[in-house]
Amino acid sequence: MTELVTIPAGEVTIADRRTSRSWKVSVSGFALGAFPVTEAVFAAALRSGGGDSRLPVTEVSWTDAVSFCNRRSVAEGFAPAYVLGETVTWDRDADGYRLPTEAEWEHACRAGTTRPRYGELGEIAWYRENSGERVHPVGGKRPNAWGLHDMLGNVWDWCWDLYDPEVYGSYRVLRGGGWFDEHWSCRAGVRRRSHPSLRIDDVGFRLARSTAG
Repeated sequence: MTELVTIPAGEVTIADRRTSRSWKVSVSGFALGAFPVTEAVFAAALRSGGGDSRLPVTEVSWTDAVSFCNRRSVAEGFAPAYVLGETVTWDRDADGYRLPTEAEWEHACRAGTTRPRYGELGEIAWYRENSGERVHPVGGKRPNAWGLHDMLGNVWDWCWDLYDPEVYGSYRVLRGGGWFDEHWSCRAGVRRRSHPSLRIDDVGFRLARSTAG
């Protein structure tokens, strides 16, 4: 399941509770996966076969995710978005698959609203109170107004951005909350961080692509 949804341009205010800072970011139009990447889609890119076609891939690091983006881009004839090496750089002119920025992610999650959630939590997300402490198939909960499923709950999404390089070095941003999180972690504005090598059972990712104009 790799359906992409066209997301309109807009503006979002990102707030960091740790530092009490907030900043506005303008977001250009782009495309974002309607669902997190599934096990089967991830396995197919690695030519390893197997994997569930409905379960989101987990235990996938940020580094794994950007590598997958490039593999998928090459397979579909797009220019890879990332130059991989000791550090990863993003070719913003490339038309290939990539991770969303955290501003893109939050803008897409809110879907034109200013509320912390795009619906009643139990209707839109798998989280600690209703997940049975396990991951669930993608698309099982109501999507937001722009047709995006599982933006909150089920698995956290890796984003492109460094969290706070002066304090946390190479740590990258995670967004959305996961199946083991309490309700307060499953909100559009919540920011989490982790090392790009982290692999854990409530973290996955979804694909993005830049669009012309």
